[in-house]
Amino acid sequence: MTQSKTRKDKPRWRLDNFITAEAVDNYLYSMLPPRDPVLAEMEEYASEHDIPIVGPAVARVLEQLARMIEARTVFELGSAIGYSTIWWAQAVGERGHVFYTDGDAKNAERARRYFDRAGVSSRVTLHVGDALELLSEQKQQFDVIFNDVDKEDYPRVLRLAPSRLRKGGLFITDNVLWSGRVAEKTPKDPRTKAILEFNRALYKSGEFFTTILPIRDGLAVAWKK
Repeated sequence: MTQSKTRKDKPRWRLDNFITAEAVDNYLYSMLPPRDPVLAEMEEYASEHDIPIVGPAVARVLEQLARMIEARTVFELGSAIGYSTIWWAQAVGERGHVFYTDGDAKNAERARRYFDRAGVSSRVTLHVGDALELLSEQKQQFDVIFNDVDKEDYPRVLRLAPSRLRKGGLFITDNVLWSGRVAEKTPKDPRTKAILEFNRALYKSGEFFTTILPIRDGLAVAWKK
């Protein structure tokens, strides 16, 4: 069992503004099994260089959900250094496939090296460019679409995702509680406003059955009816 971290020494991919009580948050992270060396190295690199990753608590949820629906195809919008991509690749298995997208070629090259070392390269296709444009070009339907792009783009992603997701598939979105800023009475930040718009539209959508999980920064899990 890993040791629980205090606010002072916790990794940077954990948040300062806790959605759950800090003691509970520390407990949840203390329960996580050790990650393999590649994932552990990625966590350290992300912390040192302020690279946004979902972290291991959320990543385990992602892999679990994908395994529960026996997902074989995942489209990931906003993959950064490929941390969550590896968890998806583990979930889909040798016959599955994950589509990595990121606008930064350096991120993609680093991710490629991590995929090689993790032994999942054959399951991942790397795309460098605008994630929304890349999704809009897809003709197939996916088992999972994972949304982790710039927050202002969340409403646009919701308009693109349904037709590219199979019935019974999962549309999963990170950061939907936005360090608690979604609870502000008069938010002024455009990112917060976009997330609020997205959350309202997702819950109102007749195409999805949605729940927000209050883990880390909030994870919206929407099942396509």
